Amino acid sequence: MQTILGANGTIGSILAKELSVYTDKVRLVSRNPKKVNATDELMPMDLSNPEGIDKAVEGSEVVYLVVGFEYKLKVWKRVWPPLVSAVVEACSKHKAKLVFFDNVYAYDINSIGHMTEDSLLNPSSKKGLVRLELVNKIMEAVKAGKLNALIARAADFYGPDNDKSMFIEMVVKNINKGKKPMWLIDANKIHSFTYTPDAAKATALLGNTPDAFNQVWHLPTDPRKLSVMELTGICSGYKKGGVFSLPLWFIKILGLFIPVMKEMPEMIYQFDRDYFFDSSKFNNRFNFKPTSYEDGLASL
Repeated sequence: MQTILGANGTIGSILAKELSVYTDKVRLVSRNPKKVNATDELMPMDLSNPEGIDKAVEGSEVVYLVVGFEYKLKVWKRVWPPLVSAVVEACSKHKAKLVFFDNVYAYDINSIGHMTEDSLLNPSSKKGLVRLELVNKIMEAVKAGKLNALIARAADFYGPDNDKSMFIEMVVKNINKGKKPMWLIDANKIHSFTYTPDAAKATALLGNTPDAFNQVWHLPTDPRKLSVMELTGICSGYKKGGVFSLPLWFIKILGLFIPVMKEMPEMIYQFDRDYFFDSSKFNNRFNFKPTSYEDGLASL
């Protein structure tokens, strides 16, 4: 049995399909799970309440923690630490391997220009401190010999049926509406984006590769260093006219009316400088060629 905690999320539903390559026993855990494969086992559960985690993990060989909670610091601080503690405890108890799907928030601000698996973990944001706490809980259990786990990190997302992608919301949808694309702070900075189908395929592959555990992996991402302005030029239907870059003062004003924008000021360091995500470790180990931005954007 391989279990997905957060099965209805951006990655979870694609991951379930990818796992069918390796097993016909997949357990989907979320508030309202829906079958992706005919043989999927459904387990309704509110993962913000970790009381049922032991039951969800029991009988699993591999557990994928890919849940996404509301993008609010106070929510993250309340729900993430107890959930990860419960998952680590349950996986240790039931001898299940853990795959934790992570982001880049824990990296040092000076590493953003070229992030690798060896980049310094020294977050400059409160959300990053939450993520670091989670990673530390997992890796401490690994070092203590209580758990086999791996960290699978992705850059910002884009991909089909993804309404949580900032690039899709601010660039692609505006282009489709005939409006000027927008971005935060500076569209001329390099910014990497991980294609969600690649991320799911790679996560399934890692979870089913025994020697991939007890280390960190960057999920496959187009290796070219392109700016948001250059990526916008690849989008179908784009007519040259630039990208409107939102200044910090305006983002703060938007935060009075748009909840997600209220959460953005502390993350501005990811937009006012180059943001490059290096996945060469994964690409070389598995001879994997990430989907090009051209092909990925054409699929939207």
